[in-house]
Amino acid sequence: MSTSPQAETTPLRVVLAAEALRFTWPGVKTPCIDIEALRITAGEAVFLHGPSGCGKSTLLSLLAGVLVADEGRVTLLGHDWSKLSGTQRDRSRVAHVGYIFQQFNLLPYLSVLDNVLLPCRFSARREAQAARNGSSRDEAEHLLDQMGLDRALWKRQALQLSVGQQQRVAAARALIGQPEVVIADEPTSALDEDRREAFLDVLLTACAVNHSALVFVSHDQRIAQRFARHVLLPEINRAAGNAMAVDA
Repeated sequence: MSTSPQAETTPLRVVLAAEALRFTWPGVKTPCIDIEALRITAGEAVFLHGPSGCGKSTLLSLLAGVLVADEGRVTLLGHDWSKLSGTQRDRSRVAHVGYIFQQFNLLPYLSVLDNVLLPCRFSARREAQAARNGSSRDEAEHLLDQMGLDRALWKRQALQLSVGQQQRVAAARALIGQPEVVIADEPTSALDEDRREAFLDVLLTACAVNHSALVFVSHDQRIAQRFARHVLLPEINRAAGNAMAVDA
């Protein structure tokens, strides 16, 4: 059976894109990010890597609208972050982006469950998506089960957890409500080998099922084989040398 020409030429949907992107930290003369183009499509899993100081975390912050470009633009679902106010960026981020921060950014005095549910508290879209097959709480519990976090810990405050446990809670929070984009900054750094592989299974499967784009930063080259697309940041970031000098 032949495939129709329309099916063959249907383009993949670009959900996240950077064009002529430049960013310089205040007080620094040279840019740390200088990227001509980077496009990420729906459902794509991208392994972003490079040496310390080449601008990985800065780029993730630009992609998520935490930082705004000095020149060029970053678009999420076709919307330019720089055209939005700070409040609008916050609303768009919580509605469409799941972010696993390197330092987790859990609220220390909230319980594990309440931390996972936070995106649903701030976004009607994430709440509705999470509650498609029950309630958002059901979805939060399902994600924590998948992450292998003991149910006895779910009512504990986040500050009472180990670093590895907090890392898994942060991942569950990023995945709840099926965001179109998941950004992960060194999310396996505190996990042992078995936990790391189980974590990757959950993260990659959830993103594939939800058709979420995944941008995953890591120094661990053992993880690279799990991803179809690899991006070495110094190859696309013409300012990588400057970024490393600033970081040093």
